[in-house]
Amino acid sequence: MKTVQMTLDDDLVEAVDRTVKRLHTSRSAFARKALRDALMRYSVALLEQKHRKGYLAKPVKKHEFSPWEDEQVWGDELNGVKSAGTSSSIPIRSGPCSY
Repeated sequence: MKTVQMTLDDDLVEAVDRTVKRLHTSRSAFARKALRDALMRYSVALLEQKHRKGYLAKPVKKHEFSPWEDEQVWGDELNGVKSAGTSSSIPIRSGPCSY
């Protein structure tokens, strides 16, 4: 690890200090997690931007995904609810989830 020095607003430091006290952690651990989370959000935003540019450059054609619409699972099936385009439903499970 490397030690770094940062300049932060007083109210931000006070809010972080209150939060780390409640979380029973340190400023450094809190800052590391916050920075990792921010980097992950930035990475996802870049991928989403790339995705949008790709679809703008090459839009989806009409009926391009039609053959797969009956195959997709939206999650309602897990609660015993039929999804549009399905012919049956999955029964409701009791007890803890096994997946």
